[in-house]
Amino acid sequence: KKEAIVVTEINTQTLYEQDFNLWIEETINLLKNRQLEQIDYEHLIEEIEDMGGNRKDTLESNLEQVLIHLLKWKYQPSKRTNSWQYSIAKYSTRLNKAFMKSPSLKPYFDEVLVPCYKTARMLASKQTGLPVTTFPTDLPFTKENILDPDYLPED
Repeated sequence: KKEAIVVTEINTQTLYEQDFNLWIEETINLLKNRQLEQIDYEHLIEEIEDMGGNRKDTLESNLEQVLIHLLKWKYQPSKRTNSWQYSIAKYSTRLNKAFMKSPSLKPYFDEVLVPCYKTARMLASKQTGLPVTTFPTDLPFTKENILDPDYLPED
């Protein structure tokens, strides 16, 4: 028989350092039971901030991936594969899902679009072996193109 771990009157700050998962479970229980005086607010705030940061990092990663594959598709037509087409659809769909769950990420998308394109341009060059100058300095795709899982750029 498994014994349930019960945390009673333990310092939640210490728990955070010793067993993060148990800290989460205890924090949830404290919130549900409105035992607010026992909450480890410092770490709770830190974790919530990290959650927001992780969503932004994931958005940037998905954006860079779709851009890399769009560039490869457009500028290496002889090497097109179903895998590239799949990746374009996959990462575009992930971006759309992120906006459905968190519409407030849309302004962040606009903010990071150009820097993500610069990164994608450099990475596409490294991945393809083509000179970075093969790819335009300015973003050759619209936001609508990027967010359309069925979009494939023409030559």
